[in-house]
Amino acid sequence: MAEYLLLIYEDESRLEASGPETFNEIMAGHQTFGTKHGAAIRGGNALQSTSTATSVRPEPSGGSTVTDGPFAETKEALGGYYLVEASDLDEALGIAKDIPTPFGGVEVRPIRVFD
Repeated sequence: MAEYLLLIYEDESRLEASGPETFNEIMAGHQTFGTKHGAAIRGGNALQSTSTATSVRPEPSGGSTVTDGPFAETKEALGGYYLVEASDLDEALGIAKDIPTPFGGVEVRPIRVFD
């Protein structure tokens, strides 16, 4: 079995403007997702909004630059993730399709294993 990171991207402005009813529906969807795929889920968390992000970038001189904000400014921001175990990419994609993302989508990435 391989592990896959399911990265959940959402349009934060649309999510924030949607109101508590939509938020509650999304949370219920995540609870349903957890019940359905609990055996495959190895971890997961929601992230605070991109307004709380701080980025660190190396400088050629060997130092670092620290800036407020996400690493990349995009319309859809990384909002959370699930780490799942699946037999192959097709199974991981099937799991990802069940994640509620009314204002975005999911990126599926295999976990690299170093021997």
